[in-house]
Amino acid sequence: MKSYTFSVYISYQSYLNHYSGAASTVVVVTDNGLKLQLPASRFRPFLSQLGVKGRFRITVNNQNRLDTLELIG
Repeated sequence: MKSYTFSVYISYQSYLNHYSGAASTVVVVTDNGLKLQLPASRFRPFLSQLGVKGRFRITVNNQNRLDTLELIG
């Protein structure tokens, strides 16, 4: 399995637009410059009144499918 780290800040209103279907994915750039397209729904557990903000680690399996997404800071 491989893991990647990245920072995210999505305002609460922007996240609602993503989650309501206006855009169902979020594109992030990892610390090493790789662009990843992730389902917006995977960020829902991390949503607060401020939106989604923090450092995250994503782990993918051998088929490059998302395995885990965790807040690391």
